[in-house]
Amino acid sequence: MPDAPGLFDRIDRPRRLPDEVAVSITAAIEGGQLAPGDRLPTEAELAKRFGVARTVVREAISLLRYDGIVDSRRGVGAFVTDASQRSSFRISPACFEKRKQIVQLLQLRTGVQAGASALAASTRTEAQMAQIDALFQQMAEADARGPADALEARVDSELLLYRHITEASNNPYYAEVVAMIETNIQNNLRSAFLKNAAASEFGPAIMQEHRAVLDALHAQDAEAARAATRTRFERAAERLAARADFA
Repeated sequence: MPDAPGLFDRIDRPRRLPDEVAVSITAAIEGGQLAPGDRLPTEAELAKRFGVARTVVREAISLLRYDGIVDSRRGVGAFVTDASQRSSFRISPACFEKRKQIVQLLQLRTGVQAGASALAASTRTEAQMAQIDALFQQMAEADARGPADALEARVDSELLLYRHITEASNNPYYAEVVAMIETNIQNNLRSAFLKNAAASEFGPAIMQEHRAVLDALHAQDAEAARAATRTRFERAAERLAARADFA
Protein backbone atom coordinates (compact mmCIF):
# COMPACT_ATOMS: atom_id res chain seq x y z
CA MET A 1 0.00 0.00 0.00
CA PRO A 2 1.41 3.43 -0.94
CA ASP A 3 2.49 5.30 2.19
CA ALA A 4 3.44 8.71 0.87
CA PRO A 5 3.89 11.43 3.53
CA GLY A 6 0.96 13.78 3.62
CA LEU A 7 -1.45 11.33 2.01
CA PHE A 8 -3.90 12.12 4.79
CA ASP A 9 -4.02 15.27 6.91
CA ARG A 10 -5.22 15.83 10.44
CA ILE A 11 -8.84 16.84 10.83
CA ASP A 12 -9.42 19.53 13.42
CA ARG A 13 -13.08 20.26 12.71
CA PRO A 14 -15.09 18.78 15.63
CA ARG A 15 -18.28 17.92 13.74
CA ARG A 16 -19.19 14.86 11.69
CA LEU A 17 -15.69 13.47 11.90
CA PRO A 18 -16.47 10.02 10.43
CA ASP A 19 -17.91 11.70 7.34
CA GLU A 20 -14.84 13.92 7.05
CA VAL A 21 -12.49 10.94 7.28
CA ALA A 22 -14.55 9.04 4.70
CA VAL A 23 -14.46 12.06 2.35
CA SER A 24 -10.68 12.31 2.61
CA ILE A 25 -10.13 8.61 1.95
CA THR A 26 -12.56 8.69 -0.97
CA ALA A 27 -10.76 11.70 -2.45
CA ALA A 28 -7.44 9.83 -2.21
CA ILE A 29 -8.99 6.89 -4.06
CA GLU A 30 -10.57 9.07 -6.73
CA GLY A 31 -7.29 10.96 -7.14
CA GLY A 32 -5.36 7.76 -7.76
CA GLN A 33 -3.30 7.89 -4.57
CA LEU A 34 -4.96 4.66 -3.49
CA ALA A 35 -5.59 2.06 -6.17
CA PRO A 36 -7.96 -0.93 -6.29
CA GLY A 37 -6.51 -3.70 -4.15
CA ASP A 38 -4.50 -1.36 -1.93
CA ARG A 39 -4.87 -1.98 1.79
CA LEU A 40 -5.76 1.03 3.89
CA PRO A 41 -3.55 1.83 6.86
CA THR A 42 -4.67 0.27 10.12
CA GLU A 43 -7.26 1.96 12.34
CA ALA A 44 -4.49 3.05 14.67
CA GLU A 45 -2.42 4.52 11.83
CA LEU A 46 -5.39 6.36 10.33
CA ALA A 47 -6.42 7.67 13.74
CA LYS A 48 -2.92 9.07 14.23
CA ARG A 49 -2.75 10.63 10.75
CA PHE A 50 -6.16 12.27 11.00
CA GLY A 51 -5.78 13.16 14.67
CA VAL A 52 -9.06 11.48 15.66
CA ALA A 53 -10.16 8.57 17.84
CA ARG A 54 -10.09 5.03 16.49
CA THR A 55 -13.86 4.85 16.91
CA VAL A 56 -14.15 7.70 14.38
CA VAL A 57 -12.00 5.81 11.89
CA ARG A 58 -13.98 2.63 12.49
CA GLU A 59 -17.24 4.40 11.67
CA ALA A 60 -15.70 6.02 8.57
CA ILE A 61 -14.57 2.62 7.29
CA SER A 62 -18.08 1.32 7.89
CA LEU A 63 -19.47 4.14 5.75
CA LEU A 64 -17.02 3.32 2.96
CA ARG A 65 -17.81 -0.38 3.21
CA TYR A 66 -21.55 0.37 3.04
CA ASP A 67 -20.96 2.34 -0.17
CA GLY A 68 -18.87 -0.50 -1.62
CA ILE A 69 -15.73 1.63 -1.76
CA VAL A 70 -13.71 -0.64 0.52
CA ASP A 71 -13.95 -4.27 1.51
CA SER A 72 -13.04 -5.28 5.05
CA ARG A 73 -11.44 -8.66 5.69
CA ARG A 74 -11.48 -9.83 9.28
CA GLY A 75 -8.00 -9.98 10.71
CA VAL A 76 -6.43 -8.58 7.55
CA GLY A 77 -7.71 -5.03 7.03
CA ALA A 78 -9.72 -2.86 4.65
CA PHE A 79 -8.95 -2.88 0.92
CA VAL A 80 -9.95 -0.53 -1.89
CA THR A 81 -12.44 -2.22 -4.20
CA ASP A 82 -12.38 -2.10 -7.99
CA ALA A 83 -14.96 0.47 -9.11
CA SER A 84 -15.83 -1.62 -12.18
CA GLN A 85 -16.71 -4.57 -9.98
CA ARG A 86 -18.75 -2.73 -7.36
CA SER A 87 -22.42 -3.47 -7.07
CA SER A 88 -24.87 -0.65 -7.50
CA PHE A 89 -24.40 2.29 -5.20
CA ARG A 90 -26.32 1.99 -1.96
CA ILE A 91 -27.63 5.31 -0.83
CA SER A 92 -29.27 5.61 2.55
CA PRO A 93 -32.40 7.71 3.10
CA ALA A 94 -30.25 10.13 5.12
CA CYS A 95 -27.96 10.67 2.12
CA PHE A 96 -30.91 11.35 -0.15
CA GLU A 97 -32.19 13.85 2.41
CA LYS A 98 -28.82 15.65 2.49
CA ARG A 99 -28.80 15.88 -1.29
CA LYS A 100 -32.32 17.28 -1.27
CA GLN A 101 -31.37 19.90 1.33
CA ILE A 102 -28.30 21.01 -0.62
CA VAL A 103 -30.31 21.28 -3.84
CA GLN A 104 -32.90 23.38 -2.01
CA LEU A 105 -30.21 25.66 -0.59
CA LEU A 106 -28.66 26.07 -4.04
CA GLN A 107 -32.08 26.94 -5.44
CA LEU A 108 -32.56 29.53 -2.71
CA ARG A 109 -29.11 30.95 -3.24
CA THR A 110 -29.62 31.22 -7.01
CA GLY A 111 -32.02 34.15 -6.75
CA VAL A 112 -30.34 35.74 -3.74
CA GLN A 113 -26.83 35.54 -5.16
CA ALA A 114 -27.93 36.70 -8.61
CA GLY A 115 -29.47 39.81 -7.08
CA ALA A 116 -26.41 40.46 -4.94
CA SER A 117 -24.07 40.05 -7.91
CA ALA A 118 -26.13 42.48 -10.00
CA LEU A 119 -25.85 45.10 -7.28
CA ALA A 120 -22.17 44.38 -6.75
CA ALA A 121 -21.47 45.01 -10.43
CA SER A 122 -22.77 48.54 -9.96
CA THR A 123 -21.44 49.30 -6.48
CA ARG A 124 -18.18 47.38 -6.06
CA THR A 125 -15.00 49.35 -5.50
CA GLU A 126 -11.66 48.71 -7.15
CA ALA A 127 -10.35 47.43 -3.81
CA GLN A 128 -13.25 44.99 -3.52
CA MET A 129 -12.73 43.83 -7.09
CA ALA A 130 -9.06 43.21 -6.41
CA GLN A 131 -9.97 41.08 -3.38
CA ILE A 132 -12.54 39.14 -5.43
CA ASP A 133 -9.91 38.52 -8.13
CA ALA A 134 -7.44 37.27 -5.51
CA LEU A 135 -9.99 34.83 -4.12
CA PHE A 136 -10.82 33.57 -7.59
CA GLN A 137 -7.13 32.94 -8.18
CA GLN A 138 -6.93 30.95 -4.95
CA MET A 139 -9.93 28.91 -6.06
CA ALA A 140 -8.40 28.32 -9.51
CA GLU A 141 -5.13 27.11 -7.98
CA ALA A 142 -6.99 24.71 -5.68
CA ASP A 143 -9.11 23.50 -8.60
CA ALA A 144 -5.98 22.76 -10.62
CA ARG A 145 -4.59 20.64 -7.78
CA GLY A 146 -7.71 18.48 -7.86
CA PRO A 147 -10.06 17.05 -5.21
CA ALA A 148 -7.52 14.59 -3.83
CA ASP A 149 -5.14 17.38 -2.77
CA ALA A 150 -7.23 20.51 -2.39
CA LEU A 151 -10.90 19.64 -1.86
CA GLU A 152 -11.51 21.73 1.24
CA ALA A 153 -9.37 24.62 -0.01
CA ARG A 154 -11.37 24.65 -3.25
CA VAL A 155 -14.75 24.58 -1.52
CA ASP A 156 -13.84 27.12 1.14
CA SER A 157 -12.34 29.56 -1.37
CA GLU A 158 -15.52 29.41 -3.45
CA LEU A 159 -17.72 30.12 -0.43
CA LEU A 160 -15.46 33.02 0.49
CA LEU A 161 -15.46 34.34 -3.08
CA TYR A 162 -19.23 34.66 -3.23
CA ARG A 163 -19.40 36.03 0.29
CA HIS A 164 -17.15 38.90 -0.81
CA ILE A 165 -19.20 39.42 -3.96
CA THR A 166 -22.29 39.64 -1.77
CA GLU A 167 -20.62 42.11 0.57
CA ALA A 168 -19.68 44.23 -2.45
CA SER A 169 -23.40 44.72 -3.08
CA ASN A 170 -23.43 46.96 0.00
CA ASN A 171 -26.80 45.47 0.95
CA PRO A 172 -26.57 43.91 4.44
CA TYR A 173 -29.78 41.93 3.91
CA TYR A 174 -28.27 39.98 1.04
CA ALA A 175 -25.23 39.35 3.22
CA GLU A 176 -27.41 38.05 6.06
CA VAL A 177 -29.25 35.57 3.84
CA VAL A 178 -26.02 34.30 2.26
CA ALA A 179 -24.45 33.93 5.72
CA MET A 180 -27.46 31.89 6.84
CA ILE A 181 -27.11 29.55 3.86
CA GLU A 182 -23.36 29.15 4.44
CA THR A 183 -23.87 28.45 8.14
CA ASN A 184 -26.40 25.75 7.32
CA ILE A 185 -23.96 24.12 4.92
CA GLN A 186 -20.98 24.33 7.28
CA ASN A 187 -22.82 23.11 10.38
CA ASN A 188 -25.15 20.49 8.94
CA LEU A 189 -24.19 19.50 5.40
CA ARG A 190 -20.47 20.07 5.00
CA SER A 191 -19.41 16.46 4.44
CA ALA A 192 -22.11 15.92 1.80
CA PHE A 193 -21.23 19.27 0.23
CA LEU A 194 -17.59 18.23 0.01
CA LYS A 195 -18.47 14.89 -1.57
CA ASN A 196 -20.55 16.60 -4.23
CA ALA A 197 -17.82 19.15 -4.94
CA ALA A 198 -15.27 16.36 -5.39
CA ALA A 199 -17.53 14.56 -7.85
CA SER A 200 -18.93 17.37 -9.99
CA GLU A 201 -17.58 20.85 -9.16
CA PHE A 202 -13.98 20.65 -10.40
CA GLY A 203 -12.55 21.34 -13.83
CA PRO A 204 -12.23 24.03 -16.53
CA ALA A 205 -15.92 24.05 -17.48
CA ILE A 206 -16.96 24.71 -13.89
CA MET A 207 -14.33 27.40 -13.44
CA GLN A 208 -15.62 29.10 -16.58
CA GLU A 209 -19.02 29.46 -14.91
CA HIS A 210 -17.34 31.41 -12.10
CA ARG A 211 -15.14 33.31 -14.55
CA ALA A 212 -18.24 34.62 -16.34
CA VAL A 213 -19.45 36.15 -13.06
CA LEU A 214 -16.14 37.94 -12.54
CA ASP A 215 -16.06 39.15 -16.13
CA ALA A 216 -19.44 40.80 -15.62
CA LEU A 217 -18.28 42.39 -12.36
CA HIS A 218 -15.19 43.78 -14.10
CA ALA A 219 -17.39 45.20 -16.86
CA GLN A 220 -19.78 46.60 -14.22
CA ASP A 221 -22.61 45.04 -16.19
CA ALA A 222 -25.38 44.37 -13.67
CA GLU A 223 -27.59 42.25 -15.93
CA ALA A 224 -24.70 40.16 -17.16
CA ALA A 225 -23.64 39.56 -13.55
CA ARG A 226 -27.18 38.57 -12.64
CA ALA A 227 -27.44 36.14 -15.57
CA ALA A 228 -23.98 34.61 -15.08
CA THR A 229 -24.56 34.05 -11.38
CA ARG A 230 -27.98 32.54 -11.96
CA THR A 231 -26.54 30.22 -14.58
CA ARG A 232 -23.72 29.14 -12.26
CA PHE A 233 -25.96 28.19 -9.32
CA GLU A 234 -28.73 26.68 -11.45
CA ARG A 235 -26.21 24.41 -13.15
CA ALA A 236 -24.70 23.40 -9.81
CA ALA A 237 -28.15 22.42 -8.53
CA GLU A 238 -28.93 20.54 -11.74
CA ARG A 239 -25.66 18.59 -11.59
CA LEU A 240 -26.32 17.55 -8.02
CA ALA A 241 -29.94 16.61 -8.66
CA ALA A 242 -28.90 14.50 -11.65
CA ARG A 243 -26.27 12.48 -9.79
CA ALA A 244 -27.13 8.86 -9.12
CA ASP A 245 -23.99 8.16 -7.11
CA PHE A 246 -24.40 10.74 -4.35
CA ALA A 247 -23.58 9.23 -0.98
